[in-house]
Amino acid sequence: MSMGSLATVTDLAGTPRRNGLLVRLWRRRWIAGSVFLAVMVVTVAALLVLPVSYLANGSVIVAEPEPGVPNQSAAWAQKIGDPADLESQLLVVRSPRVMRLAMAMPGAHDAVLRECRWQAGRGLLGLLFPSREDACDKLAPDSEELIEYVMARYKVGTVGRSRVINIAYQSPLPDVAQTLANALVTAFLDDQKANLSSSREAAAAYLWQELKQLDAEVRENDAAIQEFRRAKGLMRGAAAPISSERLTSINQQLATAEAARAEAAARLREIKASQARGAADAPSVLSSRSVADLKQQLTTVTGQLANMAFTLGERHPSLRALQRERDILEQRLGQEVATVAASAQKSYDAADALVASLKQQAVAIKAEVAAATADEASIESMVRSADIKRQKYSELYRRASELETERRVMLGSTRLVSLAEAPTRPFFPKKLPFLAAGFTFATLLGFAAALLRDRADRSVRASGDLASVTGAPIFAELPRVARAAATPVLGMMLSRQSELPLPAALDKARRDPHLQDALRKLYAGIVLAGSNERFRTILVTSSGPAEGKTFTTLALAQLVAATGRRVLVMECDMRRPTIATALDLTGGPGMTAVLSGKFPLREAVVRSGIPNLDVIPAGRPTSTSTELLMSKTMVEALRFAEAYDLVLIDSPPADVLMDAHVLAKHVDGVLCCTRWGRSSIAGAAATIESLRAAGGNVFGMTITMVKPDDLPFYEARPVRPVAYLGAA
Repeated sequence: MSMGSLATVTDLAGTPRRNGLLVRLWRRRWIAGSVFLAVMVVTVAALLVLPVSYLANGSVIVAEPEPGVPNQSAAWAQKIGDPADLESQLLVVRSPRVMRLAMAMPGAHDAVLRECRWQAGRGLLGLLFPSREDACDKLAPDSEELIEYVMARYKVGTVGRSRVINIAYQSPLPDVAQTLANALVTAFLDDQKANLSSSREAAAAYLWQELKQLDAEVRENDAAIQEFRRAKGLMRGAAAPISSERLTSINQQLATAEAARAEAAARLREIKASQARGAADAPSVLSSRSVADLKQQLTTVTGQLANMAFTLGERHPSLRALQRERDILEQRLGQEVATVAASAQKSYDAADALVASLKQQAVAIKAEVAAATADEASIESMVRSADIKRQKYSELYRRASELETERRVMLGSTRLVSLAEAPTRPFFPKKLPFLAAGFTFATLLGFAAALLRDRADRSVRASGDLASVTGAPIFAELPRVARAAATPVLGMMLSRQSELPLPAALDKARRDPHLQDALRKLYAGIVLAGSNERFRTILVTSSGPAEGKTFTTLALAQLVAATGRRVLVMECDMRRPTIATALDLTGGPGMTAVLSGKFPLREAVVRSGIPNLDVIPAGRPTSTSTELLMSKTMVEALRFAEAYDLVLIDSPPADVLMDAHVLAKHVDGVLCCTRWGRSSIAGAAATIESLRAAGGNVFGMTITMVKPDDLPFYEARPVRPVAYLGAA
């Protein structure tokens, strides 16, 4: 067969296939449904079997300032907003020490025993293990078993990103859950108050006692010092003794006067130096407004003289007038400089006199201060002792205030938000969320199982994959013929209809338009495949049993016979003959008797009830079919069959017996059948390879029993008239 005809045949069989996600799920819907149903049954059973539990919640808040009290110290800044502090509080609540304090609360231990005995006597575990009630006797007060028991049922955590700690207890008894949740809340608050405030309160009390004693001592020292100063006349001013304050004032005035005198002396020296040079450029001289104006006028006149000297003669009246004006300005400038020098001299003399006077006063006051210092030295130790006590008093007062503030912070850092109330609704299991979770899990698990099963399925499902592996074109895909389901809904869900018997299947195939179209496509493929060489005798086989080869043989024979062509069907499956029963044939010795030499071939031909269709049934079953097919009589039978337009030979499965391999080299072509969803692609490829190795010409394949959901049809129906573009 040429490559062109092979491509043509492949294109004819290459029907578009729906193979998306939904199609694969629908294909494996019985697996998905089974898994879904199983999970939902387990979910409902768990909902009925699992014991009901209640959750009681209490809450406290950490590191919040007391209402109306301002933030007094840095301790608050360290507490408020510190995640480490909140984590520490959570660890404290979960600690065995606090759990023991909670179990010591009134009624807590009795509630635990009541819960334990209730659980031991109820439920499936209580029936299976009656000795569980003995374990409740081990929950003695302050025992490790008791702490482990309640710690497994307490739930402690924060509420979102807030600083609220939620303390909850889970129990099958609502009142027990409330009692034990409140026991832990109360124990935690009491423990916080007891541990965090006792040490600071004791330290603050001691410091306040020390401060009271220091205050009395400081007052006694101050009174003694004041009495001595009154007796010695050493009264103090605002910051020091009066004599010292006077001396300080005189010294300040003297320093100011000496600075003024030095400034005046420097100014005077500068002016005298300028006079000695005959210039008036000293800053002290130029600071005079008159000198500055005269200097400016003199500069202007000098500039005019310099300009006229180039254009006028030395005796020119204008030039002489400017020279006289210059001389007058220089004379006036000298007088002004002398006046400035005299003023500077007076300022210096006045400053010098003031310095001398202040020095005399300072000497006199120093004598007074020296006498007062001698008297003050006698009480220096008393003053030093008083200062030390004041400093100590200040430090102790500051520390006592901080301790008092911290004590108040610790008392207010953990406060009650709400106690637990008796729960009215179960915490677990909640029916709707539980069923919703089970439904979701069942759906996902069912889909996953269906997709995994479909992915693991290596059976024939796509003609393109089969053709590419085997190298043989796919002529047609024959839809499955099955009896209608008794219940439509159940049939849609399971799609596991039992297969029809061969006679009923053939009868229904004649009335099934979809199957008839597929058979026409198969016959067209055979005709096109034999365009260059005529295929008159065709061997129809398959890899294994129950893959539709006999049905394909008879259905194709009926279709071709209906066209007026003479068709002969030879049943060579002599191990399990079925054609005689399927076509309701009577008479004829059968192929077994013919190949055994007991009857001539003509007597074995039986006319069926279908015009133009003759059949040679297998006859009596035999286990020596392979030897019979290898005889010369079989070759003669094939020559006899050449009188027909089409000869279809039904053979046993090629992987079960060698009968198909024996016949393959004597026929014009081999048509291999593979069953949709059951035949293996690798098995089909191996079968075709072995048939070709035996000398057979495997010119095509057909896929049988394709589910209608996976096979699109081009149905015959009236087409609604459409208006073509540009038509009126």
